This record gives sequence, C-alpha cells and structure tokens, in this order.
Amino acid sequence: MRTLCASTLIGEIFVIGFAGLVAMKDPDLSMTTVWTVSGVAMVLCLLLCGMITRPGGVQLGWVLQIALIASGFFVPTMFFLGTVFAALWWASVHFGRKVEEAKERFAAQTQTQAEAEGNAA
Repeated sequence: MRTLCASTLIGEIFVIGFAGLVAMKDPDLSMTTVWTVSGVAMVLCLLLCGMITRPGGVQLGWVLQIALIASGFFVPTMFFLGTVFAALWWASVHFGRKVEEAKERFAAQTQTQAEAEGNAA
C-alpha cells in the first residue's frame, strides 16, 4: 500500500505546483498566498509519503484529497484533477491493502510448507 499511495502523493506534488502557477494569474490572489498554500500542500504530500503506514496516515491523505478538490474554487480545473486524484487515492489504498493481504497469505503458506517439510525429514 505504501508504494501505491506514495506514488499518488508524488504525482499530486506536481499537480499542486502547476495549479500554483495557474493560480498566480488570478488578480485577487497574492503571489505570497498562492505559494504559501501550494508550498505547504506540497510539503504535506511529501511528509505524508513517509506516514502512510502510521495510524492516521490514510485519513490525513483523505483530508488532503478533499483540500485538493476544494482548491477548484480558485483554479476550476482542480475540481476535475482533485476528483481524479481522490479516485487514485482510493485505488491505492484499496488495492494496496489487497496486495498486503496476499503477501501475508503467501508468507504464511510458505512458512507452513517449510514446517511441513522440516517435520517430514
């Protein structure tokens, strides 16, 4: 799960950076505000890559996805891109957990077979 989620978050770093460039063209937003918000969001994505397996990591990722969608109020394209990344986040969490479960079953099966071979000898 960690690899899939981290890959999604790394992609989001780039999207947030590009959205910041687009948001700079809005005359109602100051460059300082745009880059402070974008910078914090990008750093949060990077830190979250290391926190995925810790308690609350996935939930914090969902908060980030909601914020990404909400940024569409300033950069309308982000409604679409935020939704796409929220779907990618769901897929990363969902299928990442399935892969982890399959790895655990395989490890248990391999250990059981090794024990059976050791007892037969």
